[in-house]
Amino acid sequence: MHKNIDDYPIVLTAEHLAEILNVSKVTAYELMNHPSFPLVRIGRCKRVLKHEFFRWLSQQQKINSL
Repeated sequence: MHKNIDDYPIVLTAEHLAEILNVSKVTAYELMNHPSFPLVRIGRCKRVLKHEFFRWLSQQQKINSL
């Protein structure tokens, strides 16, 4: 299901990332393990703040275009 960025909650899960990036949930979890990823751990749960994720994604785009 494609949504507008504003339709997503403030805190994103791996499932949200998979949907946004059109990748598997396993790939989303692998991405969350990247050292520069702005991960938030809540117990054993992995989450990311929406604005931090899109900022990180934008930075990755800039790095990869150099």
